[in-house]
Amino acid sequence: MLKLWRTLSGMAAGAVLLLASIAVPGVKPAAAADAPDVFRIVALGDSITAGYEPGMTDPSVKAYGYPERLLEQGWYHGRSELGNYGILGLTTSGLRNYTEAIKNGTATSAEAIQQGLRDPRIGDFAAKTPDIKLELADADLVTITIGGNDVSSLFLQAKELSDADFNTQLAAKLADYSSNVKSALENIRAVNPQVTVLLADQYQPAPKIAAGAAYSRLMDAAAQLTKAADTVAQSLNQPGAPVKVAHVAAAFAGVEGSLTHIIGAGAADFHPTQLGYEEIARVFADLVWGEYRVPAAAVSTSGAAPMSIVVKGVELNTPNKPIIRNNQNFLALKDILNAVGATGKWDNKTSSAIIVYGGRTVVITIGAKTIKVNGADVAIATPAFLQRVGKEDKTYLPLAALATGLGFDVNYSSKLRTAFINP
Repeated sequence: MLKLWRTLSGMAAGAVLLLASIAVPGVKPAAAADAPDVFRIVALGDSITAGYEPGMTDPSVKAYGYPERLLEQGWYHGRSELGNYGILGLTTSGLRNYTEAIKNGTATSAEAIQQGLRDPRIGDFAAKTPDIKLELADADLVTITIGGNDVSSLFLQAKELSDADFNTQLAAKLADYSSNVKSALENIRAVNPQVTVLLADQYQPAPKIAAGAAYSRLMDAAAQLTKAADTVAQSLNQPGAPVKVAHVAAAFAGVEGSLTHIIGAGAADFHPTQLGYEEIARVFADLVWGEYRVPAAAVSTSGAAPMSIVVKGVELNTPNKPIIRNNQNFLALKDILNAVGATGKWDNKTSSAIIVYGGRTVVITIGAKTIKVNGADVAIATPAFLQRVGKEDKTYLPLAALATGLGFDVNYSSKLRTAFINP
């Protein structure tokens, strides 16, 4: 199903999401027992997991697929991390082999996972299976998209094959799909018996106008694959260790043209558009959190609209709009104190804001290129400043520096134009 992404390189988990943070000398990390909870996501599967879109041949272009969007949704609910190990061109047998290597905790090779894989990252993914095992063992959620490469050749032949031949080949492919996916899920369970696993079914990519008379046959085939996914999931689902199916196929049915790229006559290169990836993320997020949230900055039609700030899951709504200077985000002092639940006071003699939260004290002085965190100097890119708002001078503080100095987790999504802050 998938034309391989030859020049994809350097894509790390969550690469499209810019982490704004600073080192804080003199401040000891919290003990393990006091460490904040982190919701950890591991994404496995094929190029849909990797976030590939046709024509993405520029290494500087970072993928923004459904796992990255799911990570953003996680930030609405607390600290979250993502490990994305989607492999371009992967089949269900390849996923079975890959999860077997992860379960064994031994480095493997591209050939041992699947012959002919040309994903430029495959060597790294194969070599780091011991590290991925540790990551998987600590995961709260595993998401999987797989199966498209198993059935793509059959889907392309749908117009030429008789009903009997099509159904015979489909039955054989679905049998292999069920066996391989079940083995892969069992491998995952062996590493992490309690992790929640969400397995996506496969959408049918061709719109009716393109598929013609074969459309109903393709839709029926997709429905059978959904049934196979449901059956496998039900066989392993158990209390405290759920395995659920993300019904992506239903979300794409009837709107394939807007949610899917279809490249070249007869070419097996069907991938979601950005709208399609968002729809997939929405299906997954609904299963995990019962909602899919979009910040105000992401839906604004005005390019001049301010960015959004989400603190502990709540989007700030204040007349003192955020200000961007030197690519850093600034908020009014009062808004920051209210948002993070910190206490603070203003020192007129030193033109400094003194903010206390959770055993940390941060002092930020107007115009200074350092802040003090528990008495230690920390360099910042852009100083705090005074901004005239109506008849008042408001103190604007560097958001990332302050939040990180207070021990908060700060993440910025350039796609959503939103900063997420969590204690």
